[in-house]
Amino acid sequence: PMILELIVAMLACARIGAVHSIIFAGYSSDSLAGRILDAKCHIVITADGVWRGAKLLNVKKIVDDAVDICTKSSHEVRTCVVVRHLSPSEEDVSNLKHDENTEPPASRPSLKLKINWHDGRDVWWHDIMTGQSPECEAEWMMAEDPLFMLYTSGSTGKPKGVLHTVAGYMLYSATTFKFVFDYHPGEVYWCTADVGWITGHTYTCYGPLNNGATGIIFEGVPFFPDAGRFWAIIEKYKVAKFYTAPTAIRALMKYDDSFVTKYDRSTLKVLGTVGEPINPEAWLWYYNVVGNKQCAIVDTFWQTETGGHVITPLPGATTTKPGSATFPFFGVVPVILDEEGREITEPNKEGYLVFKQPWPGIMRTVYGNHERFETTYFKKFPGYYCTGDGGKKDSDGYIWVTGRIDDMVNVSGHLLSTAEIESALVEHHKVAEAAVVSHPHKIKGECTYCFVTLKEGETFSEELGSELKTKVRTKIGPFAMPDFVQNAPSLPKTRSGKIMRRILRKIAVGDRDVGDITTLADETVIESLFNLRPDDA
Repeated sequence: PMILELIVAMLACARIGAVHSIIFAGYSSDSLAGRILDAKCHIVITADGVWRGAKLLNVKKIVDDAVDICTKSSHEVRTCVVVRHLSPSEEDVSNLKHDENTEPPASRPSLKLKINWHDGRDVWWHDIMTGQSPECEAEWMMAEDPLFMLYTSGSTGKPKGVLHTVAGYMLYSATTFKFVFDYHPGEVYWCTADVGWITGHTYTCYGPLNNGATGIIFEGVPFFPDAGRFWAIIEKYKVAKFYTAPTAIRALMKYDDSFVTKYDRSTLKVLGTVGEPINPEAWLWYYNVVGNKQCAIVDTFWQTETGGHVITPLPGATTTKPGSATFPFFGVVPVILDEEGREITEPNKEGYLVFKQPWPGIMRTVYGNHERFETTYFKKFPGYYCTGDGGKKDSDGYIWVTGRIDDMVNVSGHLLSTAEIESALVEHHKVAEAAVVSHPHKIKGECTYCFVTLKEGETFSEELGSELKTKVRTKIGPFAMPDFVQNAPSLPKTRSGKIMRRILRKIAVGDRDVGDITTLADETVIESLFNLRPDDA
Protein backbone atom coordinates (compact mmCIF):
# COMPACT_ATOMS: atom_id res chain seq x y z
CA PRO A 1 0.00 0.00 0.00
CA MET A 2 1.19 3.51 -0.84
CA ILE A 3 1.04 4.78 2.74
CA LEU A 4 3.25 2.05 4.17
CA GLU A 5 5.73 2.54 1.33
CA LEU A 6 5.88 6.26 2.08
CA ILE A 7 6.58 5.62 5.76
CA VAL A 8 9.39 3.24 4.85
CA ALA A 9 10.65 5.77 2.29
CA MET A 10 10.92 8.41 4.99
CA LEU A 11 13.09 6.07 7.05
CA ALA A 12 15.17 5.21 3.99
CA CYS A 13 15.97 8.89 3.49
CA ALA A 14 18.26 8.71 6.51
CA ARG A 15 20.56 6.72 4.23
CA ILE A 16 20.89 9.58 1.74
CA GLY A 17 21.53 12.30 4.27
CA ALA A 18 18.06 13.69 4.92
CA VAL A 19 17.93 16.27 7.68
CA HIS A 20 14.36 17.41 7.18
CA SER A 21 11.89 15.46 5.08
CA ILE A 22 8.19 15.65 4.32
CA ILE A 23 5.69 12.94 3.58
CA PHE A 24 3.35 14.56 1.10
CA ALA A 25 -0.25 14.00 2.08
CA GLY A 26 -2.50 15.81 -0.38
CA TYR A 27 -1.90 19.54 -0.06
CA SER A 28 -2.22 22.01 -2.90
CA SER A 29 1.09 23.10 -4.43
CA ASP A 30 0.93 26.54 -2.75
CA SER A 31 0.16 25.01 0.62
CA LEU A 32 2.87 22.38 0.29
CA ALA A 33 5.43 25.00 -0.76
CA GLY A 34 4.64 26.99 2.37
CA ARG A 35 5.31 23.97 4.54
CA ILE A 36 8.58 23.15 2.74
CA LEU A 37 9.78 26.73 3.13
CA ASP A 38 8.81 26.95 6.80
CA ALA A 39 10.57 23.69 7.67
CA LYS A 40 13.54 24.49 5.38
CA CYS A 41 13.27 21.03 3.85
CA HIS A 42 15.74 19.95 1.18
CA ILE A 43 14.26 16.48 0.60
CA VAL A 44 10.64 15.78 -0.34
CA ILE A 45 9.03 12.34 -0.48
CA THR A 46 6.00 11.66 -2.63
CA ALA A 47 4.10 8.97 -4.44
CA ASP A 48 3.73 9.30 -8.20
CA GLY A 49 -0.07 9.39 -8.10
CA VAL A 50 -3.13 8.10 -6.32
CA TRP A 51 -6.75 7.21 -7.06
CA ARG A 52 -9.56 8.86 -5.12
CA GLY A 53 -12.37 6.60 -6.21
CA ALA A 54 -12.40 6.91 -10.01
CA LYS A 55 -10.49 10.23 -9.97
CA LEU A 56 -6.79 10.07 -10.82
CA LEU A 57 -4.59 12.56 -8.96
CA ASN A 58 -1.13 13.35 -10.30
CA VAL A 59 0.58 13.86 -6.96
CA LYS A 60 4.03 14.19 -8.51
CA LYS A 61 2.88 17.24 -10.52
CA ILE A 62 1.61 18.95 -7.37
CA VAL A 63 5.02 18.38 -5.78
CA ASP A 64 6.82 19.62 -8.91
CA ASP A 65 4.76 22.82 -8.83
CA ALA A 66 5.51 23.29 -5.12
CA VAL A 67 9.23 22.83 -5.72
CA ASP A 68 9.09 25.46 -8.50
CA ILE A 69 7.47 27.89 -6.05
CA CYS A 70 10.25 27.17 -3.55
CA THR A 71 12.90 27.79 -6.22
CA LYS A 72 11.39 31.21 -6.96
CA SER A 73 11.71 31.92 -3.22
CA SER A 74 15.44 31.03 -3.39
CA HIS A 75 15.03 27.72 -1.58
CA GLU A 76 16.47 24.62 -3.22
CA VAL A 77 14.84 21.21 -2.88
CA ARG A 78 17.82 19.02 -3.69
CA THR A 79 16.13 15.60 -3.77
CA CYS A 80 12.63 14.35 -4.55
CA VAL A 81 12.16 10.69 -3.61
CA VAL A 82 9.33 9.15 -5.64
CA VAL A 83 7.54 5.99 -4.55
CA ARG A 84 6.17 4.07 -7.54
CA HIS A 85 2.54 3.46 -6.72
CA LEU A 86 0.53 3.82 -9.92
CA SER A 87 2.94 4.51 -12.79
CA PRO A 88 3.73 1.32 -14.69
CA SER A 89 7.18 -0.22 -15.07
CA GLU A 90 8.34 -1.45 -18.48
CA GLU A 91 7.34 -4.96 -17.44
CA ASP A 92 3.88 -3.73 -16.44
CA VAL A 93 3.38 -2.04 -19.81
CA SER A 94 4.17 -5.21 -21.70
CA ASN A 95 1.77 -7.26 -19.57
CA LEU A 96 -1.21 -4.89 -19.45
CA LYS A 97 -4.34 -5.96 -21.34
CA HIS A 98 -5.64 -2.42 -21.85
CA ASP A 99 -4.54 0.95 -23.22
CA GLU A 100 -5.23 4.50 -22.00
CA ASN A 101 -8.64 4.59 -23.70
CA THR A 102 -9.88 1.27 -22.32
CA GLU A 103 -8.31 1.54 -18.87
CA PRO A 104 -10.88 0.68 -16.18
CA PRO A 105 -11.47 3.09 -13.27
CA ALA A 106 -8.93 2.93 -10.42
CA SER A 107 -6.63 0.69 -12.45
CA ARG A 108 -3.28 -0.24 -10.88
CA PRO A 109 -0.89 0.39 -12.52
CA SER A 110 -2.30 3.23 -14.63
CA LEU A 111 -1.24 4.11 -18.15
CA LYS A 112 -3.12 7.42 -17.81
CA LEU A 113 -0.67 8.69 -15.18
CA LYS A 114 2.06 10.78 -16.81
CA ILE A 115 4.79 12.16 -14.57
CA ASN A 116 7.64 14.52 -15.40
CA TRP A 117 11.14 13.50 -14.35
CA HIS A 118 13.90 15.90 -13.33
CA ASP A 119 17.31 14.26 -13.67
CA GLY A 120 19.66 15.09 -10.84
CA ARG A 121 16.79 15.80 -8.45
CA ASP A 122 14.22 13.02 -8.76
CA VAL A 123 15.10 9.50 -7.60
CA TRP A 124 13.01 6.33 -7.39
CA TRP A 125 12.70 4.88 -3.91
CA HIS A 126 13.19 1.35 -5.22
CA ASP A 127 16.48 2.41 -6.85
CA ILE A 128 17.75 3.89 -3.58
CA MET A 129 16.91 0.69 -1.73
CA THR A 130 18.54 -1.67 -4.24
CA GLY A 131 21.39 -3.50 -2.53
CA GLN A 132 20.71 -1.94 0.89
CA SER A 133 21.08 -4.11 3.97
CA PRO A 134 17.81 -5.13 5.65
CA GLU A 135 19.49 -4.44 9.00
CA CYS A 136 19.14 -0.93 10.42
CA GLU A 137 20.12 -0.18 14.00
CA ALA A 138 17.64 1.83 16.04
CA GLU A 139 18.61 5.41 16.80
CA TRP A 140 18.27 6.05 20.54
CA MET A 141 16.38 9.27 21.21
CA MET A 142 15.85 11.46 24.26
CA ALA A 143 12.29 11.71 25.56
CA GLU A 144 11.87 15.35 24.45
CA ASP A 145 13.58 15.03 21.06
CA PRO A 146 11.30 16.11 18.18
CA LEU A 147 9.29 13.26 16.66
CA PHE A 148 7.48 15.11 13.84
CA MET A 149 6.08 18.46 12.78
CA LEU A 150 2.57 18.44 11.39
CA TYR A 151 1.48 21.59 9.63
CA THR A 152 -1.91 23.19 10.17
CA SER A 153 -3.28 26.55 9.11
CA GLY A 154 -3.01 29.23 11.72
CA SER A 155 -5.38 32.13 12.30
CA THR A 156 -3.22 34.26 9.97
CA GLY A 157 -3.13 31.61 7.26
CA LYS A 158 0.65 31.09 7.63
CA PRO A 159 1.58 27.40 7.96
CA LYS A 160 2.00 26.42 11.61
CA GLY A 161 4.32 23.51 12.40
CA VAL A 162 2.86 21.69 15.40
CA LEU A 163 5.82 19.95 17.05
CA HIS A 164 5.37 16.68 18.95
CA THR A 165 8.12 14.91 20.83
CA VAL A 166 9.12 11.27 21.12
CA ALA A 167 8.09 9.91 24.51
CA GLY A 168 5.09 12.01 25.48
CA TYR A 169 3.31 11.73 22.15
CA MET A 170 3.92 7.99 21.76
CA LEU A 171 2.89 7.25 25.35
CA TYR A 172 -0.30 9.24 24.92
CA SER A 173 -1.16 7.77 21.51
CA ALA A 174 -0.65 4.24 22.85
CA THR A 175 -2.66 4.82 26.03
CA THR A 176 -5.63 6.59 24.46
CA PHE A 177 -5.82 3.99 21.68
CA LYS A 178 -5.88 1.10 24.14
CA PHE A 179 -8.53 2.49 26.48
CA VAL A 180 -10.76 4.57 24.18
CA PHE A 181 -11.14 1.70 21.69
CA ASP A 182 -10.89 -0.99 24.37
CA TYR A 183 -8.41 -2.78 22.13
CA HIS A 184 -7.63 -6.47 22.75
CA PRO A 185 -4.94 -8.55 20.99
CA GLY A 186 -6.14 -10.18 17.79
CA GLU A 187 -8.92 -7.69 17.06
CA VAL A 188 -8.98 -5.91 13.70
CA TYR A 189 -9.03 -2.12 13.94
CA TRP A 190 -9.78 0.36 11.15
CA CYS A 191 -9.33 4.12 11.12
CA THR A 192 -10.41 5.57 7.75
CA ALA A 193 -8.35 8.77 8.08
CA ASP A 194 -5.53 9.73 5.74
CA VAL A 195 -2.25 8.99 7.52
CA GLY A 196 -1.02 12.47 6.58
CA TRP A 197 -3.39 14.18 9.04
CA ILE A 198 -3.08 13.96 12.83
CA THR A 199 -5.83 11.31 13.10
CA GLY A 200 -3.85 9.12 10.71
CA HIS A 201 -0.64 9.77 12.63
CA THR A 202 -2.06 8.98 16.07
CA TYR A 203 -4.76 6.40 15.36
CA THR A 204 -3.61 4.73 12.14
CA CYS A 205 0.12 4.64 12.78
CA TYR A 206 1.54 5.31 16.27
CA GLY A 207 -1.31 4.29 18.60
CA PRO A 208 -2.16 0.95 16.93
CA LEU A 209 1.46 -0.03 16.23
CA ASN A 210 2.54 0.78 19.80
CA ASN A 211 -0.12 -1.70 20.93
CA GLY A 212 0.77 -4.34 18.33
CA ALA A 213 -2.66 -3.95 16.80
CA THR A 214 -3.84 -5.44 13.52
CA GLY A 215 -4.96 -2.45 11.47
CA ILE A 216 -6.42 -1.61 8.08
CA ILE A 217 -5.08 1.25 5.99
CA PHE A 218 -7.52 2.73 3.47
CA GLU A 219 -6.83 5.19 0.64
CA GLY A 220 -10.16 5.17 -1.21
CA VAL A 221 -13.45 6.98 -0.74
CA PRO A 222 -16.61 5.69 0.96
CA PHE A 223 -18.70 5.86 -2.25
CA PHE A 224 -16.57 3.92 -4.73
CA PRO A 225 -17.53 1.59 -6.25
CA ASP A 226 -20.75 2.23 -4.29
CA ALA A 227 -21.97 3.51 -0.92
CA GLY A 228 -21.43 0.10 0.68
CA ARG A 229 -17.63 0.33 0.50
CA PHE A 230 -17.02 0.79 4.25
CA TRP A 231 -19.38 -1.96 5.29
CA ALA A 232 -18.04 -4.41 2.68
CA ILE A 233 -14.54 -3.96 4.11
CA ILE A 234 -15.84 -4.46 7.65
CA GLU A 235 -17.44 -7.75 6.60
CA LYS A 236 -14.39 -8.91 4.62
CA TYR A 237 -11.81 -8.29 7.34
CA LYS A 238 -14.06 -8.81 10.38
CA VAL A 239 -13.41 -5.36 11.81
CA ALA A 240 -14.07 -4.98 15.54
CA LYS A 241 -13.20 -1.30 16.11
CA PHE A 242 -14.10 1.33 13.49
CA TYR A 243 -13.15 5.03 13.50
CA THR A 244 -14.38 7.62 10.97
CA ALA A 245 -15.61 11.21 10.63
CA PRO A 246 -19.13 12.63 11.13
CA THR A 247 -18.84 14.07 7.61
CA ALA A 248 -18.62 10.56 6.16
CA ILE A 249 -21.46 9.33 8.36
CA ARG A 250 -23.78 12.16 7.27
CA ALA A 251 -22.93 11.60 3.62
CA LEU A 252 -23.65 7.86 3.87
CA MET A 253 -26.96 8.50 5.64
CA LYS A 254 -28.33 9.87 2.35
CA TYR A 255 -28.34 6.39 0.85
CA ASP A 256 -30.77 3.58 1.54
CA ASP A 257 -29.95 1.60 4.69
CA SER A 258 -29.68 -1.53 2.54
CA PHE A 259 -26.17 -0.40 1.56
CA VAL A 260 -25.27 -1.06 5.21
CA THR A 261 -27.54 -3.91 6.24
CA LYS A 262 -26.66 -6.25 3.37
CA TYR A 263 -23.20 -6.71 4.91
CA ASP A 264 -22.36 -8.68 8.05
CA ARG A 265 -21.28 -6.24 10.77
CA SER A 266 -21.61 -8.62 13.71
CA THR A 267 -17.88 -8.36 14.53
CA LEU A 268 -18.18 -4.63 15.35
CA LYS A 269 -17.86 -3.70 19.02
CA VAL A 270 -16.82 -0.01 19.09
CA LEU A 271 -17.71 2.78 16.65
CA GLY A 272 -15.73 6.01 16.93
CA THR A 273 -16.10 9.51 15.48
CA VAL A 274 -13.42 12.15 14.98
CA GLY A 275 -12.83 15.56 13.44
CA GLU A 276 -15.79 17.62 14.59
CA PRO A 277 -18.82 17.38 16.90
CA ILE A 278 -21.34 14.84 15.65
CA ASN A 279 -24.97 15.90 15.52
CA PRO A 280 -27.43 13.66 17.42
CA GLU A 281 -29.22 12.53 14.22
CA ALA A 282 -26.00 11.16 12.73
CA TRP A 283 -25.00 9.66 16.10
CA LEU A 284 -28.28 7.72 16.30
CA TRP A 285 -28.02 6.46 12.70
CA TYR A 286 -24.48 5.29 13.41
CA TYR A 287 -25.67 3.49 16.55
CA ASN A 288 -28.95 2.06 15.25
CA VAL A 289 -28.10 1.14 11.66
CA VAL A 290 -24.34 0.63 11.44
CA GLY A 291 -23.91 -0.79 14.94
CA ASN A 292 -27.30 -2.51 14.99
CA LYS A 293 -27.73 -1.17 18.56
CA GLN A 294 -24.93 -3.48 19.72
CA CYS A 295 -21.88 -1.16 19.68
CA ALA A 296 -20.50 1.49 21.98
CA ILE A 297 -20.16 4.93 20.34
CA VAL A 298 -17.07 6.96 21.24
CA ASP A 299 -17.42 10.59 20.17
CA THR A 300 -13.82 11.80 20.58
CA PHE A 301 -12.73 15.42 20.96
CA TRP A 302 -9.10 16.32 20.36
CA GLN A 303 -6.87 18.39 18.08
CA THR A 304 -3.61 18.24 16.14
CA GLU A 305 -2.16 20.15 19.08
CA THR A 306 -3.37 17.74 21.79
CA GLY A 307 -1.81 14.68 20.14
CA GLY A 308 -4.67 12.40 21.13
CA HIS A 309 -8.12 12.18 22.72
CA VAL A 310 -8.71 14.66 25.54
CA ILE A 311 -12.50 14.38 25.95
CA THR A 312 -14.08 11.03 25.15
CA PRO A 313 -16.34 8.26 26.42
CA LEU A 314 -14.78 4.94 27.44
CA PRO A 315 -16.70 2.00 25.93
CA GLY A 316 -18.48 -0.08 28.53
CA ALA A 317 -17.73 2.47 31.25
CA THR A 318 -19.35 5.74 30.14
CA THR A 319 -23.08 6.22 29.67
CA THR A 320 -23.25 8.25 26.47
CA LYS A 321 -25.49 11.03 25.24
CA PRO A 322 -25.86 11.53 21.46
CA GLY A 323 -23.79 14.58 20.50
CA SER A 324 -21.75 14.86 23.69
CA ALA A 325 -18.03 14.02 23.96
CA THR A 326 -18.90 13.24 27.62
CA PHE A 327 -15.91 13.41 30.01
CA PRO A 328 -12.13 14.06 29.98
CA PHE A 329 -9.52 11.36 29.47
CA PHE A 330 -7.22 10.44 32.38
CA GLY A 331 -5.16 13.42 33.58
CA VAL A 332 -7.01 15.99 31.46
CA VAL A 333 -8.73 18.82 33.37
CA PRO A 334 -11.14 20.85 31.19
CA VAL A 335 -13.07 23.90 32.32
CA ILE A 336 -15.42 26.36 30.62
CA LEU A 337 -14.42 30.04 30.93
CA ASP A 338 -16.27 33.22 30.09
CA GLU A 339 -14.76 36.12 28.15
CA GLU A 340 -13.19 37.52 31.33
CA GLY A 341 -11.55 34.20 32.23
CA ARG A 342 -14.00 33.26 35.00
CA GLU A 343 -15.02 29.62 35.29
CA ILE A 344 -18.63 28.98 34.25
CA THR A 345 -20.46 26.67 36.65
CA GLU A 346 -23.97 27.34 35.38
CA PRO A 347 -25.31 24.35 33.36
CA ASN A 348 -25.66 24.70 29.58
CA LYS A 349 -23.99 28.10 29.42
CA GLU A 350 -21.49 28.25 26.56
CA GLY A 351 -17.97 29.57 26.98
CA TYR A 352 -14.38 28.87 26.04
CA LEU A 353 -13.21 25.25 26.38
CA VAL A 354 -9.78 25.31 28.04
CA PHE A 355 -7.53 22.92 29.98
CA LYS A 356 -5.98 23.55 33.39
CA GLN A 357 -2.90 21.33 33.21
CA PRO A 358 -0.73 19.63 30.57
CA TRP A 359 -0.81 15.97 29.53
CA PRO A 360 1.89 13.84 27.83
CA GLY A 361 0.63 14.30 24.26
CA ILE A 362 0.36 18.09 24.21
CA MET A 363 2.40 19.85 21.51
CA ARG A 364 5.65 21.37 22.73
CA THR A 365 5.98 24.36 20.43
CA VAL A 366 5.31 25.82 17.00
CA TYR A 367 8.37 24.82 15.02
CA GLY A 368 10.77 27.74 14.81
CA ASN A 369 8.40 30.16 16.54
CA HIS A 370 7.86 29.51 20.24
CA GLU A 371 6.46 33.02 20.72
CA ARG A 372 3.62 32.14 18.34
CA PHE A 373 2.98 28.98 20.37
CA GLU A 374 2.59 30.98 23.58
CA THR A 375 0.50 33.69 21.94
CA THR A 376 -1.88 31.32 20.13
CA TYR A 377 -2.64 28.91 22.97
CA PHE A 378 -1.85 30.59 26.30
CA LYS A 379 -2.08 34.38 25.99
CA LYS A 380 -5.87 34.75 26.04
CA PHE A 381 -6.21 32.93 29.36
CA PRO A 382 -2.83 32.83 31.17
CA GLY A 383 -2.34 29.51 32.93
CA TYR A 384 -4.75 27.65 30.64
CA TYR A 385 -4.40 25.93 27.28
CA CYS A 386 -7.06 27.50 25.05
CA THR A 387 -8.50 25.10 22.47
CA GLY A 388 -10.21 27.81 20.43
CA ASP A 389 -13.44 25.82 20.72
CA GLY A 390 -16.61 26.68 22.53
CA GLY A 391 -18.19 24.28 24.98
CA LYS A 392 -20.67 23.84 27.77
CA LYS A 393 -21.49 21.40 30.55
CA ASP A 394 -24.99 20.14 31.16
CA SER A 395 -26.54 19.50 34.57
CA ASP A 396 -24.96 16.03 34.66
CA GLY A 397 -21.48 17.38 33.99
CA TYR A 398 -21.36 16.11 30.40
CA ILE A 399 -19.24 18.26 28.08
CA TRP A 400 -20.73 19.42 24.78
CA VAL A 401 -18.27 20.90 22.27
CA THR A 402 -20.07 23.56 20.27
CA GLY A 403 -17.43 24.29 17.63
CA ARG A 404 -14.88 27.01 16.88
CA ILE A 405 -15.38 30.12 18.91
CA ASP A 406 -13.14 32.33 16.77
CA ASP A 407 -12.94 32.96 13.05
CA MET A 408 -12.24 29.40 12.00
CA VAL A 409 -14.40 26.99 10.01
CA ASN A 410 -14.42 23.20 10.36
CA VAL A 411 -15.17 21.74 6.92
CA SER A 412 -15.35 17.94 6.86
CA GLY A 413 -12.87 17.75 9.71
CA HIS A 414 -10.45 20.23 8.10
CA LEU A 415 -9.97 23.32 10.27
CA LEU A 416 -9.73 26.32 7.94
CA SER A 417 -8.70 29.85 8.71
CA THR A 418 -11.17 32.38 7.31
CA ALA A 419 -8.24 34.76 6.89
CA GLU A 420 -6.50 32.23 4.65
CA ILE A 421 -9.57 31.92 2.39
CA GLU A 422 -10.05 35.70 2.31
CA SER A 423 -6.41 36.09 1.27
CA ALA A 424 -6.95 33.71 -1.66
CA LEU A 425 -10.08 35.58 -2.78
CA VAL A 426 -8.50 39.04 -2.80
CA GLU A 427 -5.70 37.76 -5.04
CA HIS A 428 -8.24 37.84 -7.87
CA HIS A 429 -7.74 41.01 -9.85
CA LYS A 430 -11.43 41.97 -9.64
CA VAL A 431 -11.79 41.63 -5.84
CA ALA A 432 -11.14 44.54 -3.50
CA GLU A 433 -12.16 42.95 -0.20
CA ALA A 434 -13.54 39.67 1.13
CA ALA A 435 -15.04 38.34 4.34
CA VAL A 436 -15.65 34.65 5.03
CA VAL A 437 -17.93 33.07 7.63
CA SER A 438 -19.20 29.59 8.39
CA HIS A 439 -22.53 28.27 7.11
CA PRO A 440 -24.32 25.07 8.22
CA HIS A 441 -24.05 22.14 5.79
CA LYS A 442 -26.00 18.87 6.00
CA ILE A 443 -23.03 16.74 4.91
CA LYS A 444 -19.87 18.65 5.83
CA GLY A 445 -21.15 20.03 9.12
CA GLU A 446 -19.92 23.47 8.12
CA CYS A 447 -19.05 25.09 4.81
CA THR A 448 -17.70 28.51 3.88
CA TYR A 449 -19.84 31.44 2.82
CA CYS A 450 -17.88 34.25 1.16
CA PHE A 451 -18.81 37.91 0.81
CA VAL A 452 -16.78 39.69 -1.88
CA THR A 453 -16.57 43.40 -2.61
CA LEU A 454 -15.46 44.06 -6.17
CA LYS A 455 -13.23 46.84 -7.40
CA GLU A 456 -14.95 49.87 -8.87
CA GLY A 457 -16.28 49.26 -12.37
CA GLU A 458 -16.38 45.45 -12.02
CA THR A 459 -19.65 43.48 -12.23
CA PHE A 460 -20.49 40.37 -10.24
CA SER A 461 -21.65 37.29 -12.19
CA GLU A 462 -22.07 33.54 -11.75
CA GLU A 463 -18.96 33.06 -13.86
CA LEU A 464 -16.94 35.25 -11.51
CA GLY A 465 -18.31 33.34 -8.53
CA SER A 466 -17.11 30.08 -10.10
CA GLU A 467 -13.71 31.63 -10.80
CA LEU A 468 -13.36 32.66 -7.16
CA LYS A 469 -14.31 29.19 -5.91
CA THR A 470 -11.69 27.68 -8.19
CA LYS A 471 -9.15 30.24 -6.95
CA VAL A 472 -9.60 29.06 -3.37
CA ARG A 473 -9.51 25.41 -4.42
CA THR A 474 -6.23 25.94 -6.28
CA LYS A 475 -4.63 28.07 -3.57
CA ILE A 476 -5.54 25.99 -0.51
CA GLY A 477 -7.02 22.66 -1.57
CA PRO A 478 -10.27 20.98 -2.71
CA PHE A 479 -11.68 20.76 0.84
CA ALA A 480 -11.48 24.57 1.16
CA MET A 481 -13.57 25.40 -1.91
CA PRO A 482 -16.47 27.70 -0.84
CA ASP A 483 -20.06 26.59 -1.26
CA PHE A 484 -21.35 30.17 -1.53
CA VAL A 485 -19.90 33.37 -2.95
CA GLN A 486 -22.10 36.46 -2.56
CA ASN A 487 -21.74 39.89 -4.07
CA ALA A 488 -21.23 42.45 -1.30
CA PRO A 489 -21.00 46.05 -2.59
CA SER A 490 -20.22 47.02 1.03
CA LEU A 491 -19.52 45.10 4.23
CA PRO A 492 -21.00 45.88 7.68
CA LYS A 493 -18.23 47.69 9.54
CA THR A 494 -17.85 49.63 12.76
CA ARG A 495 -16.71 53.22 12.61
CA SER A 496 -13.18 52.00 13.30
CA GLY A 497 -13.34 49.79 10.20
CA LYS A 498 -13.76 46.39 11.88
CA ILE A 499 -15.93 43.96 9.91
CA MET A 500 -18.91 42.75 11.96
CA ARG A 501 -18.69 39.02 11.22
CA ARG A 502 -21.44 38.31 13.71
CA ILE A 503 -23.84 40.11 11.36
CA LEU A 504 -22.43 38.37 8.29
CA ARG A 505 -23.11 34.98 9.88
CA LYS A 506 -26.75 36.03 10.38
CA ILE A 507 -27.02 37.19 6.76
CA ALA A 508 -25.48 33.94 5.50
CA VAL A 509 -28.28 31.88 7.05
CA GLY A 510 -31.06 34.43 6.34
CA ASP A 511 -31.65 35.30 9.98
CA ARG A 512 -32.82 38.90 10.23
CA ASP A 513 -32.45 38.99 14.01
CA VAL A 514 -29.00 40.62 13.74
CA GLY A 515 -28.96 42.11 17.23
CA ASP A 516 -27.41 45.45 18.15
CA ILE A 517 -26.25 47.43 15.11
CA THR A 518 -25.71 50.81 16.74
CA THR A 519 -21.95 50.62 16.27
CA LEU A 520 -22.22 50.22 12.48
CA ALA A 521 -20.94 53.03 10.29
CA ASP A 522 -23.73 52.42 7.73
CA GLU A 523 -26.78 50.43 8.80
CA THR A 524 -28.26 50.35 5.27
CA VAL A 525 -25.58 47.83 4.24
CA ILE A 526 -27.47 45.04 6.03
CA GLU A 527 -30.65 45.21 3.94
CA SER A 528 -28.62 45.37 0.74
CA LEU A 529 -26.74 42.18 1.67
CA PHE A 530 -29.96 40.34 2.57
CA ASN A 531 -31.37 41.23 -0.86
CA LEU A 532 -28.27 39.88 -2.62
CA ARG A 533 -28.24 36.49 -0.91
CA PRO A 534 -28.06 33.55 -3.36
CA ASP A 535 -31.38 31.75 -3.81
CA ASP A 536 -29.89 28.40 -2.74
CA ALA A 537 -28.26 29.69 0.47
